[in-house]
Amino acid sequence: MRITTYVSVLLLPVLIVGCGNNRAAYKIPPVEPALVETPQNDRGMYLDLIKQMQTQGAYFASLAHIDAFRQRFGDIPELRILQADALRETGERSAATQQYRTLTKGPQAAQAWHGLGLIAAASNDAAGAQLALQNAVQIDPLNVAYLGDLGFALLQSGDVGKARAPLAKAAELAPGNARAVSNLALWALLDGRPEMAEAMIQRANLPQATRQEILRLASALRRPMAMGGEANNVPAALAAQQGSQAPALQPLPPRSMLDRFTPTTAQPQETVQ
Repeated sequence: MRITTYVSVLLLPVLIVGCGNNRAAYKIPPVEPALVETPQNDRGMYLDLIKQMQTQGAYFASLAHIDAFRQRFGDIPELRILQADALRETGERSAATQQYRTLTKGPQAAQAWHGLGLIAAASNDAAGAQLALQNAVQIDPLNVAYLGDLGFALLQSGDVGKARAPLAKAAELAPGNARAVSNLALWALLDGRPEMAEAMIQRANLPQATRQEILRLASALRRPMAMGGEANNVPAALAAQQGSQAPALQPLPPRSMLDRFTPTTAQPQETVQ
């Protein structure tokens, strides 16, 4: 795929009149791109292009374009955070860490802390991951990705109780986000609530592959937690069909995302805060 990094202009053949024989000849203009009259707009388009490349996973190519952008327009914090993300995704963790740390005090602070948290998690530094991700959430409390990653990091460290709040926030902020719902379903399994997890999966209509991944993660995370009881039989519990009997009492309106997925009974359920 060929990517144009500047605003194209219409190239017309230039008519050149010969001096000797009065014969007209066409000369093709140079291939060098012409700069537009509004370089600020052109810069924004180029920056958006780099972001799109990273969204599509072309991180190595984005690094090359980041260098080209810097040569043409200079350096800006927004470009540096993109470079740090690309370095992290291409395995250059040390360089990415250094770049992120230079951005933890500016407008990209939340993104920088999030990146540092992901690097720490990939390096099996649970404490460092939680601290960095907590900083990211504190700066940008409505970011669903930050909340989800913080909750997942807490699950990885075995702190199921603390993981509930950020994961529930993410699911309520973005109820249509499959990743947010999957993380909350994973929490429900690890908290010994397979019926709740099954209700989440069914309501979100998650594909079978996602269901299996949730089960796999629950099994992997449950081992170091040494959890007992119903949670130790997660695959069988999740595969079982929910009871078909209607509740004797009309349930109260749900007060949170977790309440919506709590199986109703004849007695009022204890609200999960």
